[in-house]
Amino acid sequence: MYLGLDLGTSGLRGLLIDEDGNAIASAEAGYTVNHPHPSWSEQDPTHWTTACESVIKKIRNENDNVFSSLKGIGVSGHMHGATLVDKNGGVLRPCMLWNDTRAHLEAGKLDALEGFREISGNIVFPGFTAPKVLWLARNEPEIFEKIAKILLPKDYMNFWLTGTYSSDMSDAAGTAWLDCGKREWSHDLLSKSGIRQDQVPDLFEGSEPVGTLRSELAEKWGVGRNIIVVGGGGDNAVAACGVGAFREGDAFVSLGTSGVLLAAKDSFAPMPSSAVHTFCHALPDRWYQMGVILAATDSLNWLSQLLDTDAENLSSVVGKTINGPNKMQFLPYLSGERTPHNDSVIRGAILNIDITSTRGDMVQTIMEGVSFALRDSLEALNSTGTELSQILGIGGGTQSPFWVEQLATVLNLQIDLPEKGEFGAALGAARLALVGTSGQDPEAIMTTPKVAKSVLPRDEFIEEYQDAYERYRKSYPALRALT
Repeated sequence: MYLGLDLGTSGLRGLLIDEDGNAIASAEAGYTVNHPHPSWSEQDPTHWTTACESVIKKIRNENDNVFSSLKGIGVSGHMHGATLVDKNGGVLRPCMLWNDTRAHLEAGKLDALEGFREISGNIVFPGFTAPKVLWLARNEPEIFEKIAKILLPKDYMNFWLTGTYSSDMSDAAGTAWLDCGKREWSHDLLSKSGIRQDQVPDLFEGSEPVGTLRSELAEKWGVGRNIIVVGGGGDNAVAACGVGAFREGDAFVSLGTSGVLLAAKDSFAPMPSSAVHTFCHALPDRWYQMGVILAATDSLNWLSQLLDTDAENLSSVVGKTINGPNKMQFLPYLSGERTPHNDSVIRGAILNIDITSTRGDMVQTIMEGVSFALRDSLEALNSTGTELSQILGIGGGTQSPFWVEQLATVLNLQIDLPEKGEFGAALGAARLALVGTSGQDPEAIMTTPKVAKSVLPRDEFIEEYQDAYERYRKSYPALRALT
């Protein structure tokens, strides 16, 4: 048996698979995010380990006969978080999460330094790890002085599992300290950030063993000794492993809390000015490019809270098929934006509201704004030379036939929807554990899911949506001037 742990922003999910990659059991446990100040987003790492214990207990209680044959563990985690520990491994403060943008000034200063973009291959975004630690040096110096190791959230989980400090290439790529082309820490970038080499963990590939499960955990969980824990990876890279997207031309769009358009690459070809992330993949000698928007289904969740109804009910209001763009316009910058604007200050807006506007108009407009923002990411990817002909659609938002058809038409791309089943980050993490433990070829393990339905662009509406997208593009600079 092989266990994949998906450390998400709002909860941890565990998935147990067998040696053939079949899903055997799964369980989840949730936790909360704290926002003590505007732009702050923090989480207590002990909540992650508590959630993991709960997940293991649920899976073991229902599958004790097979869980005892566990051989390997892989962990996926939300990226960019600054988890700081002292010389004894104790957590110094709550983890600053990926959507914490308090360090926007520090990000700008690092990004302006010669060599930062050129070496890392990326803009230094406010949510990255490096500017957060620089913010700590300036605002919480007593904490900064005690830092022995800087760990990403998934790295902390691996430390808790094994007692060893490690990171993998895909997650480390989001710190702004990694030379993504050479797949190694950059001494130059670390020193310019005021960080010592010994404060960052050793690097591994995502399928490479980093240690074995601590004996006390093995005894508590009722498993054997020498359970291998592999490097794992950042959530999007591991999700790509879960859907088999690791070859040039493989791509997916994720309508989750945030929105992601990811394309796998066989070589390292960054273009930081596009605001596209160019990161190492969780597999050796592979990379990926990715456009990210900060509020996808989160935008619909925001509306559902205002209207005191759940997002699923709202989605049903618009029906199942599109009939052209709405006159209203939504700019989904509820928490700022990454691709292509790199703007932590900008905030959202709804334009052209009319006295006759309905709930359905609001829902359609929210979905359109997210679709247009993902079109921005597609244009940014295209500017780097990446061309896509079709993409896999994943994430909760793909449960809406209307939204998927709208997105396919806005992007002018075929969107393939997988059959119901296990795929994504938890499966990707378990697959990395299977590869790292058994030595099997990743191509044999990381297969693509069967497609249940292919959604084509609606040709009769492509021009209308193109015109609406051009209006959308003009709205950002106008809104920015008012922010």
